[in-house]
Amino acid sequence: MSLASKFGSWATSLLIAGEAKDIAPNLPMQDWHRLSAGHGTKGERLYDWAYLALADLDAEEFDCPIAGPLTRGLLIRRNIADGDLAYFTTWCPKGTTMRELVKVEGRRWTIEECFEAAKNEVGLDHNETRSWHGWHRHVSLVMLAYDGMASVRYQANSTKPKKHSTERDNRRPLVHTGNQAPRRKACTTQIIHRPYPQMVRLSTNTSGQRCAISLTI
Repeated sequence: MSLASKFGSWATSLLIAGEAKDIAPNLPMQDWHRLSAGHGTKGERLYDWAYLALADLDAEEFDCPIAGPLTRGLLIRRNIADGDLAYFTTWCPKGTTMRELVKVEGRRWTIEECFEAAKNEVGLDHNETRSWHGWHRHVSLVMLAYDGMASVRYQANSTKPKKHSTERDNRRPLVHTGNQAPRRKACTTQIIHRPYPQMVRLSTNTSGQRCAISLTI
């Protein structure tokens, strides 16, 4: 939102008029509340917030599908570290709390992260379509692939290794106590003992005499 946007309260107890950049510095300290905009890569994203309800309007006059009065307001976010300010215009059902508005605004960071991941991992912006239908089909296919990938990633990260039941552990212990060796299944294959390899013994008879020669392998 532009810093030069002007706001004015109407039919409210708090009278406000002027630009957003001039309204924020004049707010009293009790109007600021430290709330989290959601969980980020480094933990909770904490900011100081102030909310000003400017006017209550009837939703039917603006063809809004939500029945009942709506509140137009100004939500201000202040950075804890450097005091940098950001401004958001709100249009919500009357009675919406500031905590709910902060939660909705915090979704913006999550949405931007999803778009960035979809561009890098599944090619959200890799298209050269020149019609709305082609663009819509490409985006729909890409977001479907990204949803499947995110689902698989979530299940893989949340899966815990299976644990053996107590009954099974008692029935087949993995570690034997004392000097008792673990039982092994008897081997039914006959073991043939062979001597070590030796040189072949040469015959002492002449070639004309044929006889059986025992060879040692």
